Amino acid sequence: MSSARPSAHERILSTATALFNAHGVRGVGVDRIIAESGVAKATLYSHFRTKDDLVLAYLRGSDERWRGALREAAEAVGADPRDRLIGLFDALGSATERNGFRGCAFIRTAGETDPGTATHTATVEHKRAVRAWLTELAREAGAADPERLAVQISVLVDGVMAAAALEPMPEFTEAAREAARALVAQACPVRA
Repeated sequence: MSSARPSAHERILSTATALFNAHGVRGVGVDRIIAESGVAKATLYSHFRTKDDLVLAYLRGSDERWRGALREAAEAVGADPRDRLIGLFDALGSATERNGFRGCAFIRTAGETDPGTATHTATVEHKRAVRAWLTELAREAGAADPERLAVQISVLVDGVMAAAALEPMPEFTEAAREAARALVAQACPVRA
């Protein structure tokens, strides 16, 4: 087995991800990322032309990981889309109850960036992509108004992350799961 050191690109991005998650995208300067990743300034700028390019790469990685975690949790409960709409809350429990959880990376970043910028747009696109996936699940589950159910569930997801950023407690996820179960039961008739 090789114990090859991660590439400079990987070191920069993983360092930036950890720092951005802990301190926000505006709370971390490029000099700190350079120092903690062990690369030269020229190396950082050869991989990421600007700090905003690095923030966009951070958001892309966060998007892939979070949407993957939601899908994995949803699929783990089985094939029934009604169950999947509830099962996705298992990803919230795993994310929000870990040490150092600081809330949703996309909501935090949106709050630190100006509307209309590429970084702010990336946060909006992430939330739209999650809602589109939830809408598809709701449609498969037979919801009369799948878009409405998707919005309701996404608000529950975001609410858990906001509450857990302040006070990480499993009760938040469980309360949201119960609310989602009631919403799904109301919106999606049981199939014979």
